[in-house]
Amino acid sequence: MVSKEDVLKALSTVQEPDLKKDLVTLGMVKDVAVDGNKISFTVVLTTPACPLKELIRKSCIEAVQKIDSALQITVNLTANVTSTRLNGPLLPGVKNIIAIGSGKGGVGKSTVTANLAIALAKTGASVGLIDADIFGPSQPILFDLEDAHPAVVQENGKNWIIPIEQYGIKLISIGFLAPAESAVVWRGPMASAALKQFLGDCKWGDLDYLLIDLPPGTSDIHLTLVQTVPVTGAIIVTTPQKLALADSQKGVSMFKQPQINVPILGIIENMAWFTPEELPNNKYFIFGKEGGAKLAEKNDCPLLGQIPIEQSIRESGDKGRPQVLENDRIAELFKSLAENVAQQVAIRNATKETTIPVEIKL
Repeated sequence: MVSKEDVLKALSTVQEPDLKKDLVTLGMVKDVAVDGNKISFTVVLTTPACPLKELIRKSCIEAVQKIDSALQITVNLTANVTSTRLNGPLLPGVKNIIAIGSGKGGVGKSTVTANLAIALAKTGASVGLIDADIFGPSQPILFDLEDAHPAVVQENGKNWIIPIEQYGIKLISIGFLAPAESAVVWRGPMASAALKQFLGDCKWGDLDYLLIDLPPGTSDIHLTLVQTVPVTGAIIVTTPQKLALADSQKGVSMFKQPQINVPILGIIENMAWFTPEELPNNKYFIFGKEGGAKLAEKNDCPLLGQIPIEQSIRESGDKGRPQVLENDRIAELFKSLAENVAQQVAIRNATKETTIPVEIKL
């Protein structure tokens, strides 16, 4: 007769591939049930976007069948996104805050961020997005919300902005608060104040991931973010050419400064190659080849994904319906990107220190 202890002992031989510890020690095995030769249990993954979920399921079945090959095994997979944040007065229900930056403009950072956010949400994660590019907000166009305005509610004498929900994402942008064709002519402190309002005066509720679409370069906005809230990690979007890589390296270096010390989750190489629609198997490396991979290697961080130049990505962005919402090969690339990002967040939370806001003395 197989016991629960037998099952747990067998599962203690199964390693979580990223965290390099067994599932039982990590507390990922729950609700073990034995009914004759029928065995069932739940494995709680670190993210619903886990790219290794089927490998983990297969390894669990193989481990338990070593007790008796005739056993009927049911593995239920669920997820609880990990976090190392210390709960504070700001964003208490947000598990992970992810900064997405670029060294220079024009690399497609906002388009990538929009598609990444939706791809994470499609896995079952709860996702928010702050368009912190105060002077050039793009998310209202990408989400087909150019004429949208957030609601405001009053609770306990305080006014709260309600993020607008679209495609499963909670979204806020300066573009919702200023006329679409007006230039936002603000000095740095005013832009920083707007970001603080998005962080502290919006009702975000419970989120697994809050993505921050930062302006290009390194500015007051970046410093305000890391000083105001604990940032889980940063992602840098670049294109492969030398000019973009040089600026992207500055973005990486900013987050890696000792007084800031925000972990780099990885590099996303956008516009990696061009594939004509009529020649789907051809790749033309217009901006150079493997530049993002070289930047990742130089900084000892992962290359999270490579996104090609595709007319459909541009067209879908212009229509306000990001490409990841379609069921095609580009959507699969963004799905893979989301899985890699979620994986790196889980590894970061398991291996690095608790996230806290940084104190910068300049």
